Amino acid sequence: MPIEPGIRGTASCVVSDKHTAKSLRSGGLDVLATPIMIALMEEAALTSVRPYLDPGADTVGTRLDVSHLSATPVGMKAWAESEIVEIDRRRLVFSVKAYDEAGLIGEGTHERFIIDSEKFTAKCQSKLGK
Repeated sequence: MPIEPGIRGTASCVVSDKHTAKSLRSGGLDVLATPIMIALMEEAALTSVRPYLDPGADTVGTRLDVSHLSATPVGMKAWAESEIVEIDRRRLVFSVKAYDEAGLIGEGTHERFIIDSEKFTAKCQSKLGK
């Protein structure tokens, strides 16, 4: 099956101490950290397209433009939803939104590129001079 606009994905967690801004040093409060909200958005996008990829292929995140609109307390469920809105060869653009049980907490766009995992890893490892 080809990758097409409209493919959707989701990812979720129940906010615990390990997900907080204080724990991740991205803030001083015991609320869902922005990096965790972003990770949920990326996970939703990543897992939505994996079933459509050729063997040996994967995607990597290359761009994010998101706003974190509302705080989520420890103990509350948070989730992200993604939808492919644009495809340009290997470039995939997703609309992403994050929610908690009270409503919308974040939104924006996320870009991923389809890569050959082996070639990508080899190029990355070459930075070590090996």
